[in-house]
Amino acid sequence: MRDIKVCVFDAYGTLFDVNAAARAVAQQPGQETFAAVWPQVSANWRTKQLQYTWLRAVTGDYCGFWQVTQDGLDWALEAARLDDPELRETLLGLYWTLAAYPEVPAMLGALKSGGLETAILSNGSPAMLKGAVESAGITETLDAVLSVDDVGIFKPSSRVYDMVGARFGCAPSEVLFVSSNGWDAAGAAAYGFETLWVNRSGEPMDRLPGRPARTAPDLTLVPQIVGLQ
Repeated sequence: MRDIKVCVFDAYGTLFDVNAAARAVAQQPGQETFAAVWPQVSANWRTKQLQYTWLRAVTGDYCGFWQVTQDGLDWALEAARLDDPELRETLLGLYWTLAAYPEVPAMLGALKSGGLETAILSNGSPAMLKGAVESAGITETLDAVLSVDDVGIFKPSSRVYDMVGARFGCAPSEVLFVSSNGWDAAGAAAYGFETLWVNRSGEPMDRLPGRPARTAPDLTLVPQIVGLQ
């Protein structure tokens, strides 16, 4: 790999488990009805959340990611015929403290110990990202948390990827961009970043102009990929 100076991570689905909120509620006593449908609700929630960011990027009708997150959940709950305001508020509350994947703290710690700069580049709003980062205990292993709020458009706009060079003063070729979203990894690759697609579910490669240089089932090998192990 070319000389990498900065490792940049997508947040939701990459560092943080987007299914954690629904899974946690499904395990609570008295949530038997939700437990029976939670995988589909969670999948629909995520799908709509992403679709709404893409559509808003195309139309120029930007809003914060918290609004998109609420809108996606409302669609998912209605699709499951769940009219439960208390359930809705519980799920939204848990989204602020989504669990990080188990390998995340050690992986980020290894990158920092190896002298690399690290950052999040996310559609998430600053407040949402702050909550998730603090809850996961990874604040000290990140040099920056970059939100699309600063440019007013969602990924995969090049204006979002421009934020990395503006913050770190680096060329695209000096960045390893890591995402679990195939379309995001493709967008970053087309932009010129070195890319790693974390393909946790074994999906096929997206048919898009950019193609991530590497794939992996999780984040464990990131330090090795950048030559630290």
